[in-house]
Amino acid sequence: MTDPLTTIDIAAAEKLMGVEYTPAERDQMVSNLEGQLLSAMARREVVLDNATPMACRFDPRLPGFTMPHAMDSLRPSDASVALPGNEEDIAFAPLTSLSHWIASGQITSRQLTEIYLARIEVLNPRLECYATVTPEMALAEADAMDSLSRAGVNLGPLHGIPYGLKDLFDTKGITTGWGAEPFKHRVPDADATVTRRMRAAGAVLLGKTTLGALAYNDLWYGGWTRNPWNLNEGSSGSSAGSASATAAGLCGFSIGTETLGSITSPSHRCGTTGLRPTFGRVSRAGAMALCWSLDKVGPICRSVEDTALVLGALNGHDAMDRGSINAPFVFDTDRRIDGMVLGYLPEAFEEGATDVDHAALEAARHLGITVKEVSLEDLPYGALMNVVYAEAAAAFEALTLTGADDTLRWQDEGAWPNTMRKARFLSAVDHVNLDRLRYRVMQAVGDMMGGVDALIGPFMTGPMLVASNFTGHPCLHLRAGFEQIATRSAASLGAGRLITGEAEGDRTFRVPQGISLWGQLFDEGSILNLGMALEQALDVATERPTFPE
Repeated sequence: MTDPLTTIDIAAAEKLMGVEYTPAERDQMVSNLEGQLLSAMARREVVLDNATPMACRFDPRLPGFTMPHAMDSLRPSDASVALPGNEEDIAFAPLTSLSHWIASGQITSRQLTEIYLARIEVLNPRLECYATVTPEMALAEADAMDSLSRAGVNLGPLHGIPYGLKDLFDTKGITTGWGAEPFKHRVPDADATVTRRMRAAGAVLLGKTTLGALAYNDLWYGGWTRNPWNLNEGSSGSSAGSASATAAGLCGFSIGTETLGSITSPSHRCGTTGLRPTFGRVSRAGAMALCWSLDKVGPICRSVEDTALVLGALNGHDAMDRGSINAPFVFDTDRRIDGMVLGYLPEAFEEGATDVDHAALEAARHLGITVKEVSLEDLPYGALMNVVYAEAAAAFEALTLTGADDTLRWQDEGAWPNTMRKARFLSAVDHVNLDRLRYRVMQAVGDMMGGVDALIGPFMTGPMLVASNFTGHPCLHLRAGFEQIATRSAASLGAGRLITGEAEGDRTFRVPQGISLWGQLFDEGSILNLGMALEQALDVATERPTFPE
């Protein structure tokens, strides 16, 4: 500090904080505001790296919540089908089939890994969905899985299956650049918990999939990740590469993260199936923190059942993650959905809803379950976004204070640099009361979900994208159909731009559209069974994108 604070400074600051004081009140506070500011400056002198968590922890469970008493149980379907002769058919096969072919010796992990590596070599330059490819390591891991197979050892349904890992999970000795220029040479010296769990499950790491810089949109330091169904637009974000690679058959499955749509949004755009688990179910230790009270980890796959197989390997308490919650994961593919009650918000299927949305709701009505209208308390759900801005700005405070945020490629009004700068003016008092509003939202969503097993709706169902991320409820987003539409601007979901000379409105593309199922806390099994039934009824999950020469 140089010049002392004055009442004029206070009056100017009041406009930023949305308050108004009298001249006498300004006079009274001016003499001791300096001490308050000096305390803040002293705190800034303490280096807090991204791995330092908040002391406060978010818990999605309201009073009276009872955790299901069960042992972890995973019963997938029987996939005893013959190995196709076509490598593309193998690449796009569900995990149940890939797992069966490896376990039965019809294909080796090395052969499967080579198929995906070959596809990556051809298509990654066009999709820009892998930030780093690790072919030597992948083949070594595949050989190790084949050695176990020959010895009669199988580590589970992911044994020998190649996958892509979002490039915000630490991988020892492998660049983990968080999609952002200031970190593009960052090489961790230890693995994230998710990385270790995937290895323990026998999965083979093909490489690190791209993410929008610091987990926002699809623009990263090495390029712009495309939607395989329309290469003129981005794949959305922030799990941009995970969804793009999975949709294009460049891996068996992938891992993504979501703070506010980062699994479900790219899944919606790329036509993949994304499962955002209940907050606290999957460890985030060793992953880049964006918002400690909101970040979640989940699978991105090509079918509903695949997400269950991956979640089974990811699930488990981890003391290294302060938000981790010990919860069983139970999935039985043969569980019947008879008797389930599915809710929907009628306003979500009014203006703005597509034919695909209406068809998905109609298909749900014919599943032999009860479908009924529900309502959600009218609250300022959008106000909770300031929590995201504050936590993100805290997680990357050094970028703002040192000016290193200027090196980030995306510098628009809605990009992180500007958002994090603005967050410095958020009121701490308002932030505390936002947390109290969050509790009211937990109660409101809890009341709405109290009479149903699940909720169905479009990706942008009213306030549910925001509300359910803040309450921690799980969400399954699956392909529901297709639309013929023009290239979409990425202003809201990514930072895309046209890469051809065509005018944006001159051509339309057949692109997938999805539907969301929200479930009860720690009851992903119910929405998975419901999702499998809906996936079968809609019968659109297996179509593949094509890549013109």
